[in-house]
Amino acid sequence: MKPWRILARRVLLERPPWLTVGEQDVELPDGTVLNGFNWIATRSFAIVVPLLDGDRTILARSFKLGVGAISLSLPAGYLEPGEEPLAGAKRELREETGHEALEWVPLGRYVNDGNYGSGFMHAFIAKGARKVQEPNSGDHEEQELLTMPLAEAIAKLRSGEVAQLATAAALGLAEIALRE
Repeated sequence: MKPWRILARRVLLERPPWLTVGEQDVELPDGTVLNGFNWIATRSFAIVVPLLDGDRTILARSFKLGVGAISLSLPAGYLEPGEEPLAGAKRELREETGHEALEWVPLGRYVNDGNYGSGFMHAFIAKGARKVQEPNSGDHEEQELLTMPLAEAIAKLRSGEVAQLATAAALGLAEIALRE
């Protein structure tokens, strides 16, 4: 297989630092040219599956505007310019839950949309998480932190209480990694 070649790229909408939308003309390996193929760039983010003693984890229960409902989510947030994913994951865990962890296990880097792009999700397990301070996320949303066995978090995923793809993916990746 050969990669597609970008011939030209245009920005259609730019809302720094959150979103850039554009189109591009690309050449396929067989020489076919596709004009106006969309692309989307959003900020990359880190997401954490914190593991406390007894295989318990922490989920936040809050209203998410993009979902239009109250949903459960893992600690996560955008990476700052130049910030390494692990450093961002540690910062987000501390800000959103007040916890730090002894051991960090990377679960991988994934793009949200394989055709159009979007930001990268960097997922981690934070083993041995312990509370060191009160949460101070600075987020606009009201949230309730819930501590539960990881198996219960997986059950809540299956029941539809988790509506965000990043949390669903990170929980699934953690479940697989912990079984290995």
